[in-house]
Amino acid sequence: DLAAATPALWHELHEINVVAPFRLVAEAESALREAARSGKPACVVNVSSHAGVRPKGASIPYAATKAALNHVTRLLALSLAPDIRVNAVAPGLVDTPLTADWEQARQLWNTRAPMRRAASPVDIAQAVSMLVASDYLTGEVLLSDGGLNLT
Repeated sequence: DLAAATPALWHELHEINVVAPFRLVAEAESALREAARSGKPACVVNVSSHAGVRPKGASIPYAATKAALNHVTRLLALSLAPDIRVNAVAPGLVDTPLTADWEQARQLWNTRAPMRRAASPVDIAQAVSMLVASDYLTGEVLLSDGGLNLT
């Protein structure tokens, strides 16, 4: 429904998915640099989406703003290194109350994704933990979709 993608919706999603994460990093930069003085780089992990990596999903404005967040993640990683690492996790379908009635998406993940299921919140938390634990990774967008991107 292209008509539903009003300029107001575009602006709202851009503010939420692109501007807010950028501003949070900008506001926290001095504290993150201070934390890096301990000898270990500080770390930011943005939450992107499978829809921002692959041309999938029902909302073009949502997908486009998540793709923009991925690019902002990489640009911040370049700008803030080596003191601050910036990465993103890009989940596919995650079992949450919001997605409980997304039967078409669930069917897709259960039949086409190599892992044959949607992610649990714990799966995504583990991906974020891995990005935080590494002192070397920066500028990465970790697609966490149970391998659906391979199909």
